[in-house]
Amino acid sequence: MTEGMAELSARAATLREELERANYEYYVLDRPEISDAEYDRKFRELVELERAHPELRTPDSPTQRIGAPPQGVLAKHTHLVSMLSLGNAFDDDELREWTDRMARIAGDSARGDYTAELKIDGAAVSLTYEDGVFVVGATRGNGTVGEIITPNLRTIRDVPLRLRTNRPPRRIEVRGEVYFPFDAFEHLNAQRASAGESLFANPRNAAAGSLRQLDPSITAARGLRFYGFAAAVPDGERMPFATQWELLDALVEWGVPVDPNRIHATTLDEVVGFVRQVESQLRPSLNFAIDGVVVKVNAFSLQDELGVVGGREPRWAVARKFAPDIAVTRLLDIQVNVGRTGALNPFAVLEPVEIGGATVKLATLHNEDLVTTKDLRVGDWVQVKRAGEVIPQIIAPVPDRRDGSERKWRMPRKCPACGTAVERDEDGVAVYCPNVACPGRRLEGLVHFTSRGAMDIRGLSYARIEQLVAANLVTDVADIFALTVDDLVSLERFAEKSAENLIAAIEDARTRPFSRLLNGLGIRHVGAGAAQLLARHFGSLDALASATEADILSVHGIGEATAHAVVAYFQNPTTRELVKKLRKRGVLLEEPRARVTSGALAGKTVVITGTLPSLSRQQASELVEANGGRVAGSVSRNTDFLVAGDAAGSKLDKARSLGVEVIDEAELLRRIRDSA
Repeated sequence: MTEGMAELSARAATLREELERANYEYYVLDRPEISDAEYDRKFRELVELERAHPELRTPDSPTQRIGAPPQGVLAKHTHLVSMLSLGNAFDDDELREWTDRMARIAGDSARGDYTAELKIDGAAVSLTYEDGVFVVGATRGNGTVGEIITPNLRTIRDVPLRLRTNRPPRRIEVRGEVYFPFDAFEHLNAQRASAGESLFANPRNAAAGSLRQLDPSITAARGLRFYGFAAAVPDGERMPFATQWELLDALVEWGVPVDPNRIHATTLDEVVGFVRQVESQLRPSLNFAIDGVVVKVNAFSLQDELGVVGGREPRWAVARKFAPDIAVTRLLDIQVNVGRTGALNPFAVLEPVEIGGATVKLATLHNEDLVTTKDLRVGDWVQVKRAGEVIPQIIAPVPDRRDGSERKWRMPRKCPACGTAVERDEDGVAVYCPNVACPGRRLEGLVHFTSRGAMDIRGLSYARIEQLVAANLVTDVADIFALTVDDLVSLERFAEKSAENLIAAIEDARTRPFSRLLNGLGIRHVGAGAAQLLARHFGSLDALASATEADILSVHGIGEATAHAVVAYFQNPTTRELVKKLRKRGVLLEEPRARVTSGALAGKTVVITGTLPSLSRQQASELVEANGGRVAGSVSRNTDFLVAGDAAGSKLDKARSLGVEVIDEAELLRRIRDSA
């Protein structure tokens, strides 16, 4: 090899190592250390090197994730050890019966040492590594023989092309699940709907179908992900680990992503508690489908002793299944309600169906474009998911069940509450009623005004506000501050003591900072973050009300849509009358606090998302600001760190994709405490 060629070979090796390390940091550790642009630059350099010098291309090169030619028929692969099916336990009693059956075979040694892992609802695959290099990928097939889909699995960036170990097993099959994230699945169906193609029924079927594509470039475009959960070695060889827990830790060290939501339990009660936590709390926040928890005996020696039932189900593992969270039902109608900012929000009226133990009759549809993109029609059979175990959502229609009686739906051209001609938002997606006095906006607006993030009037529940509106005691937010004890006790179920407490809470609310009032007014595009920015900059409601769009756009963090909405709001005659009433009733219209510019978080831009363990979102924001930080409403490359709680959602995903630091509430409090 010439000196120049040796240098090129060394450079290619360096690039391969750096790119695979970047994949490991991004997909396994969730801690990317290089930007997407830097990754792309290195990747392009390696592609060009290998294109000019094909002899430099290796089987484990990251470039092998793309560009494989379409296959003919899929060849067959015999697994080293059969990929078994799991028996099911549908409740805690059946889970205990499973342990009793094991104890009858192996004695009490079969109790007290378990692992519990998420049962991902995807497509099972095996990845064969020889001396650490990925050589064959296959579907589960019939458990003994699967179909070879190596080029397709290479396109999934989670799948390591070389194990990160200096002492790899001679030959090992890593087993795992390929899954379709919900957001990628919905994006794919939206593309197919736009192209007039049939929609995929669910993420699991779409994942399996994507893996069996004869053209790997189609698989590459789908956004599939992978988690490992098991391994097998050839007959006659011993697994280099004693327990399932050790194996999972080793897989992570080798660069194989393993879902972090797992426990090593010493009692069945711990397993039961984990199952309940996953089903009620974790499952709603995940971006992929799970249908249970897999419970396994931890020790491999005990697994061998317990054996397999009927050649297909291991005695040492069971799937503790959840109630299904997806069901098919009929879309009876699409109706519209008017939100507090005037946005017209379509929602689905469904034929009642039980999902996850609850009866679902309504589902959110967000906006007209979503209805069009998903090609939803009144009369369709539809798949419904309980997102967050609270808000049902329609995943997709079932076109094969259409009989021609279904009809397409369009957003009404007039507000259903007041008859005002509706307008379309600047982004062309949202449709709203411009009438500030619209009765459809009134109730939701009052509820928002009294909420914790706004004026925080304790005791004014949704039902209480409905009662006040029905009695004509409240028509706008200013009327709340004119209420008296006598007004309240005249209402049904209002005792004098509770009336006095509510009036006291209203009195406290008069002195809330202007930023809280501004958030409570329900101006389009003005949430808590924008309200704080505007209140700090202008200092008072009068100053903001007289500002021009140019004045408002000068505020860092405020965009054109917000500036336009604020000016339009204060130009409305109804708004001017409302401001007069608020002033007359003694509501504070100024921002009394000066911004803190020093402290532990001075100069830091912070985003807060999810439910924190002890702090409300408002309390956490105030804490950040009191220590010199600025709270932003969305994640960007300028964000210094994200404080994430439970059910963090899309902001957490974006922070990870941008390489923004993610911390929890405890770390936030520690940083503030340590600097004191």
